[in-house]
Amino acid sequence: MAHLRPIKRALLSVSDKTGLREFAAALHAAGVELVSTGGTHKALSEAGLPVRDVADLTGFPELMDGRLKTLHPKVHGGLLAIRENPEHEAAMLSHGIAPIDLLVVNLYPFESTVARGAPFAECVENIDIGGPAMIRGASKNHADVTVVVEPEDYRLVLDDMRHTGGGTTAETRLMLAQKAFARTAAYDAAISAWMAEAAGLATPTFRALGGRRQEVLRYGENPHQGAAFYLTGERRPGVATARQVQGKALSYNNIADTDAAIELVAEFPRDTAAVAIIKHANPCGVATGPTLAEAYAKAYRCDGTSAFGGIVAVNRRLDAETARAIVSIFTEVIVAPEADDEAVALVAAKKNLRLLLTGALPDPHAPGLTLRTVAGGFLAQDRDAADVESMELKVVTRRAPSPAELADLKFAFRVAKHVKSNAIVFARDGATVGIGAGQMSRVDSARIAAWKAADAAKAAGLGESLTRGAVLASDAFFPFADGLQAAIEAGATAVIQPGGSMRDDEVVAAADAAGLAMVFTGFRHFRH
Repeated sequence: MAHLRPIKRALLSVSDKTGLREFAAALHAAGVELVSTGGTHKALSEAGLPVRDVADLTGFPELMDGRLKTLHPKVHGGLLAIRENPEHEAAMLSHGIAPIDLLVVNLYPFESTVARGAPFAECVENIDIGGPAMIRGASKNHADVTVVVEPEDYRLVLDDMRHTGGGTTAETRLMLAQKAFARTAAYDAAISAWMAEAAGLATPTFRALGGRRQEVLRYGENPHQGAAFYLTGERRPGVATARQVQGKALSYNNIADTDAAIELVAEFPRDTAAVAIIKHANPCGVATGPTLAEAYAKAYRCDGTSAFGGIVAVNRRLDAETARAIVSIFTEVIVAPEADDEAVALVAAKKNLRLLLTGALPDPHAPGLTLRTVAGGFLAQDRDAADVESMELKVVTRRAPSPAELADLKFAFRVAKHVKSNAIVFARDGATVGIGAGQMSRVDSARIAAWKAADAAKAAGLGESLTRGAVLASDAFFPFADGLQAAIEAGATAVIQPGGSMRDDEVVAAADAAGLAMVFTGFRHFRH
């Protein structure tokens, strides 16, 4: 088997020592010579395993607090030498370089050091140099060398050795080399992103991305598309950090919608119960109230038809009363910071319903990036962290909004931030009553929102549409007065919008003629 490469010498240098002793013992039992460094050498020695210190291999002591130990020709020559290449073999013989057939390295814990808020200098010291250099060298020479960067692959190597009589196959080495290169790339991406933030670089010349696969998904947006969920290591509570208490595996669309849902409810103050129902990345009902159960009832009333098969997010501990209401209709996912035992038991009766507990809510005002791929590249932008409470609202009509109208205007603008453009949101008493999303024309979004509100009122047995006496939020300015006219016809009494149109005067005049109050925010919330 020409592609088979025996393992006779292994170099082990790991920060994560999970399974290390058992793996090294199995290698020793298979006749493999063990070479190691620092803490790994100590752990193996204490386990009673014969292990050679890398300083003995190189003839050079560790220097500079361990910064310099494996950056040596006798290490890298042993990893990079091409077996059965006469010139390489002659160089190894001439310089006393012994081949290294297996490299086992996992890197200094830079990501976790940053995640726990360690000081800058400590983070710098946890940037591994020798590890990535060895990994890349071994991976380049994967035709001859096996490289392992995670404890989870120890079993794979041992199984290969058992089946082949002490070696690894080319297929195994290639697979492990791919993982190794991806690991160092993700590692460097984390370091460069951290340094960009520390240096205040909003748009660095090079933007590196990296992630670890969390889960292979059944398919993507559609059954013919392959997909997987990757974690970037961002310190942000949400779907990536959530614990799934029960239910079947999340789909690609479930993950996207759950993220949208939890990000929306996080917009509201923690002393107010808030509920968001999401369908296909858009809210179909959002409400606040004194209790989650009351907020859910108001959110569901907005569009009960679309709520079927939706994702529900709440901004506080899920209680039994709210859980009972949610599970009364078909729901795909419930996401909450935490949940009562009784609520968990009620959800458990629906075996396919996923319950995710995030432990906390994401900070809607924290800095961060959003990314989108395009052909040949990707777009990176700051997360939309603008908050209506910090905006200087400007009353532009003769009539100013009442305190109740102003509260609803702020509520509606928070929701509009999370609705696909063009976005129109009617709201009343801290609840959406009509939402128009994703239309090419703003006037069409306004008409759809009013139409859906009328249908919801009819379904609820109400005498008239809840847009009568409601307020309206628009994610961007009205380019013409026709969009506002649709709001007027629906019975809206106040409007919040960014302003900035060439025809602002016409729009304000139309509002004044109808007796509406209008405020400008100066901030746009496009979401494409």
